[in-house]
Amino acid sequence: MVTGCEGLAPPADGGPSGSAVPTAADGHAVNPLDNPDGTKPGLAAITSSADKAKARSLIGKVATKGRGPKTGYERDKFGYAWTDSAPGGIPFSHNGCDSRNDLLKRDGEKARFRAGSDCVVTSMTLHDPYTGKTIEWTKSHAATVQIDHVMPLSYDWQMGASRWSKDKREDIANDPLNLIPVDGPTNGAKGDSGPATWLPPNTQIRCAYSVRFAQVSLKYDLPVTAADKQMMLRQCGG
Repeated sequence: MVTGCEGLAPPADGGPSGSAVPTAADGHAVNPLDNPDGTKPGLAAITSSADKAKARSLIGKVATKGRGPKTGYERDKFGYAWTDSAPGGIPFSHNGCDSRNDLLKRDGEKARFRAGSDCVVTSMTLHDPYTGKTIEWTKSHAATVQIDHVMPLSYDWQMGASRWSKDKREDIANDPLNLIPVDGPTNGAKGDSGPATWLPPNTQIRCAYSVRFAQVSLKYDLPVTAADKQMMLRQCGG
């Protein structure tokens, strides 16, 4: 597993890039600068010089430190996966729907639900910001879309979450600010990497991704490595 502490050469592209991001074009996705709590859909590209300057200013506030050991990390230490009962008052919690389905509803278009349910999504159209692909998703092939923790939980653990209460760890694991439905294999390739060693294959979305990583870092007072911060700034013209 890569650790996000290597050199500053931009991560290699792993898929389609350089084209307009479908979510930005169709108006469904929102610029992360205009979505500070993560409740609005998608991750639209940041394109204007003014917004890129705002992005660099935001990223500049992120603290840095070395990445700690992974010793003791287990997914269960961040609570039951996709719980609806995260204790910290994060958006969508305690609404009667698990956080995975909340995110599918937030970002998916033309969503259909299980009979008798307004929670369980059975099919939808997802404009994946990480690859630029449009995915026609069905629950029968659930793994084709995965929910990415933008700031990976193992990364969080190594940067300070190992010392948090379980309640705070449950919050970051289910906070919509830290969660984006994306292409499953692309999410699998990311692992627990920071931006210095992994960025979305779609180059047009990399500044927006860096902003979202910074937003999570600042909300939870979690530093990033110096290499990761430098790479984030580079994506926004810094």
